[in-house]
Amino acid sequence: MTIKFVVILFILLLVQGARSDPLEYGDDDEDHHDTTVNQMLVPRSHQEDATLILNNLLKEYDKTLRPDIGVKPTVIDVGIYVNSIGPVSSIDMEYQIDIIFAQTWVDTRLRYNSSSMRILTLNSNMVGLIWLPDTIFRNSKTADSHWITTPNQLLRIWNNGKILYTLRMTINAECQLQLHNFPMDEHSCPLVFSSYGYPRDEIVYRWRRNSVETSDQKYWRLYQFDFMGLRNTTDVLSTTAGDYVLMTVYFDLSRRMGYFTIQTYIPCILTVVLSWVSFWIKSDATPARTALGITTVLTMTTLSTVARNSLPRVSYVTAMDLFVTVCFLFVFAAMIEYAMLNYYSYSIRRPPAKTQRMAYSSFNMSRNPRTMMPMGNSLFWHDYDDNCLYECLDGKDCKSFFCCYEECKEGGWKKGKIHVNISELDSYSRVFFPTSFLLFNIVYWVSYLYL
Repeated sequence: MTIKFVVILFILLLVQGARSDPLEYGDDDEDHHDTTVNQMLVPRSHQEDATLILNNLLKEYDKTLRPDIGVKPTVIDVGIYVNSIGPVSSIDMEYQIDIIFAQTWVDTRLRYNSSSMRILTLNSNMVGLIWLPDTIFRNSKTADSHWITTPNQLLRIWNNGKILYTLRMTINAECQLQLHNFPMDEHSCPLVFSSYGYPRDEIVYRWRRNSVETSDQKYWRLYQFDFMGLRNTTDVLSTTAGDYVLMTVYFDLSRRMGYFTIQTYIPCILTVVLSWVSFWIKSDATPARTALGITTVLTMTTLSTVARNSLPRVSYVTAMDLFVTVCFLFVFAAMIEYAMLNYYSYSIRRPPAKTQRMAYSSFNMSRNPRTMMPMGNSLFWHDYDDNCLYECLDGKDCKSFFCCYEECKEGGWKKGKIHVNISELDSYSRVFFPTSFLLFNIVYWVSYLYL
């Protein structure tokens, strides 16, 4: 009985062990199955063919010699994919651009026969083993290739010898900005490239179909500009070293005025309007009008300095310089207006005692003309006879004009001569200054925005 029980227990242990083996090693079986599938997707014979093809291609290959050397020029088809543009620096006169630069050419030395491998897609390690065009960007100040997480390079070889080489790079390119219409200016920023050492009888560049493409513009960093479009051209550059094929892409940009309207134009206009407040302040309030005039002049000086900080030190006058200068002149003229009014008012109120004559002017037209007559130890004002006054003026009414008594007596009054009533200078300024400033703004904005 005991022997029978031991036999049954042994059989049960064998059965349990047989069932546990598949569960314990199930993962290994799956890995083995995946490996088998991968080997079926990429047969080992294809890997051996690719290795054999590359070894045969590079066995006697000289990467220092261009394709078809001494036979015909190498034709390189180029294409550019623009990832982003910006920012654009007006001070440094440059812009930044991030592109994927693609070049395609045919190298007959890299032809191979293979029915299973029509295209070889290789990593960046293969780039240094074959001949590459010596393309340079002529107007670049600095340029960086991207190396994270691996070098951003692509190399493809077709069985007929066709080669595609792409490279991602960020370039700070020079752009000579013409700032005469700043900040209402438009520019065409170029990206120029060519061969460094091969003239056009050895290397010829040409644009591919749909050669320049752009990404979604909402990710671009054109903070002050709007992208208006692009165009590409092909030219020939003649130098002492030969004639080179010159390829250029122009990016058309138009400046946005929002920033400068808020920071410069509106403060300048408000400062000019503020200077007109002095025309409504009494002429005898000298501290108030003087303080207001000096404050507005200093404010315009500060605004002029700040406006120039966003510009390079160009020698010509920009549109913003013209506007700020005219605003400064309006503010300065408002201050000079009060200086003239104060000076002539003081002169009329205090005539010299020796002449014993009254300086006849429109300042005292509201009162009868008076003269100083000595009386004891004091001087008293006595009225002139109106008949005497009009007799001097020979029938001409000078009450509404600036005309001193001596000029009338000596015959200085001439028909058609313009005279200004100084006492009404503030009244004239209240009309003249706003009207002239409005006319200036109409001419300014129409000229720069529409002409």
